[in-house]
Amino acid sequence: MTYAKKLYLFAAGAIIVLSAGSAFAQSKGPGEGVYRNTRPSDPAQEAQRKSVDDAYKTLMEKIPDSKKSYDPWGNIRSKETISSKQRNEVK
Repeated sequence: MTYAKKLYLFAAGAIIVLSAGSAFAQSKGPGEGVYRNTRPSDPAQEAQRKSVDDAYKTLMEKIPDSKKSYDPWGNIRSKETISSKQRNEVK
């Protein structure tokens, strides 16, 4: 086997190994699979989670709906618009 063939095989192997490493990094780690939520939950944790969710929902219902959108640049802009034809006629 010639030196060029050995170098070619080494480079091809390195590319395969490096691409497999990056593909492995995208896979799910321990505890992040299909069976993640199959563990039975603690009733005390469920009650606490439900109370937190209910408190959040009641808090969100208390926030009033915005009637008017806020425009911070509203007083800077002019109310009337001038078309490009009118601008050219003024000059």
